[in-house]
Amino acid sequence: MVGLRALRPGLLAGAPGALALLTAAAGVMLLASGATPSDPDRFMWLASHAPIVLIEVAHFVSSLLGIVLILLAFGLSRRLDAAWGASIACLLSAAILALFKGFDWEETVALTVLAVALVPCRGAFPRRARLTRLEVTPGWLLSAAAAVGGTALAGWWSFQNLDYANLSVLKVMSDQDAERAIRASVGAALFLLVVGVWRMLATPAMPPVMGETDPDFARVKCILQNADCLEPWANLALRGDKRFLFSESGQSFLMFGVRGRSWISLGTPVGAREERLELMWRFRELADAHAARPCIYGAGPEDLPDLVDLGFTLQKVGETAAVPLDSFSLDGRRKGNLRRSWRKTCEEGACFEVLEGEAVRALAGELRRVSDEWLSHHAGGEKTFSMGGFEAPYVFEFPCAMVRIEGRIMAFATLWTTAQRTAFSIDLMRYADDAPKDIMDYLFVELLHWGREQGYVAFEFGMAPLAGLEDRPLAPVLSRVGNLLFERGEEIYNFRGVRRFKDKYDPVWLPRYVAAPSKWSIPILLADIGLLTSGGMQGLGLRGKKAKDKARLLDPAPHALMPRP
Repeated sequence: MVGLRALRPGLLAGAPGALALLTAAAGVMLLASGATPSDPDRFMWLASHAPIVLIEVAHFVSSLLGIVLILLAFGLSRRLDAAWGASIACLLSAAILALFKGFDWEETVALTVLAVALVPCRGAFPRRARLTRLEVTPGWLLSAAAAVGGTALAGWWSFQNLDYANLSVLKVMSDQDAERAIRASVGAALFLLVVGVWRMLATPAMPPVMGETDPDFARVKCILQNADCLEPWANLALRGDKRFLFSESGQSFLMFGVRGRSWISLGTPVGAREERLELMWRFRELADAHAARPCIYGAGPEDLPDLVDLGFTLQKVGETAAVPLDSFSLDGRRKGNLRRSWRKTCEEGACFEVLEGEAVRALAGELRRVSDEWLSHHAGGEKTFSMGGFEAPYVFEFPCAMVRIEGRIMAFATLWTTAQRTAFSIDLMRYADDAPKDIMDYLFVELLHWGREQGYVAFEFGMAPLAGLEDRPLAPVLSRVGNLLFERGEEIYNFRGVRRFKDKYDPVWLPRYVAAPSKWSIPILLADIGLLTSGGMQGLGLRGKKAKDKARLLDPAPHALMPRP
């Protein structure tokens, strides 16, 4: 018994796929049985003990149940609890009908055994979903149509001595003397046609882009304020350029963008922890129903078990830096340069403050001036999707950290905060042309001290793209290419410089991943992420003016082709 209990998790993990295959096979068996002749001796015995109407009805309904089982097998493969219950009911019903359509006791035994095998596997189907929301994929419908066509062909071969070629479908269906096999096959085909038409009409439309004027936007803000699992980057939901999937309870959402056939989720769902996996399944199924490529970008180590359950392939795309605030200090030899930069900016008269709400709105004109000066030296202008932009009212949703010298704003950064104060981060980072050389070091040191005073646990610097990828003979090809770009791609992006800038704050580096159904789709998805963030090929091709002093690394996370999470 101990051995069986130890094996139970593994058995439950493999049960959905195995039971889906067996259920589909049972459906094909019912279709084949309905399309081929019954055993004459058994049929004559049954006809002498049961009404012929019952035999005809059992024969016809069994074929319909065959199609239903093939479609339910799709739900079993998706681990739907409703598909589990419906499959048991259909199998037991078909087992009873098998006795009345031709005393096929072998079918009854096989169907009953499969139904009994399903009963103890309830734990393998944890996903709550109504069958009316079963988004059967075109490929599965095509497989069901092939099963109907194949069994009908087998029936035609068996009854080739009978000629129904000159009769209409309606005549065959209504003729009391028509062969039960033809009636069952035509009925199954019509039922599948109805399901196919229903599926096309019932497939949910792609969620629209949601902005400030949408009524549901208030739900997004409410979820951000009460989420169990929330990372600072989740505040990008307020940018107004995302599409949203909400959970049944309304306590969670998943945000994503669309470019061509690529559906790109920016991180994992936000909200109630127990609803995360269900929302990711819905996202994948909705993308599949629209023949799209789903992708989850910016997943962290804690998300890997769920992504494996989804059947996704993983590829590391970089590392994020998080500074524990309780241990941060400017003391020590390693912090010498950072300490001198901070002290020098202090001596130049720098003053730090954090404002929010109406106080930020009152400074909109001055903040815009600093932002425009900064943008004039950076390629492509404002980014979208995975980066914030200087747009009202988005900017005014967040606190704003400012550095003043002689009363004039020289640099600012908008802050992504979390209600539980687990971590906070920066969104927009802008500085004026005549700002001191080390002003960003000063800003970040002051932010770290401010965050500790406010009770935050950590400060997140965002991601260093392509950092931490291995260049080994057996490493994935994408990792080796990424490592080459990290080491040699300074003309494309300052990969190593970004890593060095963040590293001087002694952060904890955590890996970030992109997840997709196939590893071959990941390069396409990464390209679409870059284009989505940059505003398409036009935004990607723009070149800003050269910075006055390229030697300075003032921006610790400059606008890039890679998202922030």
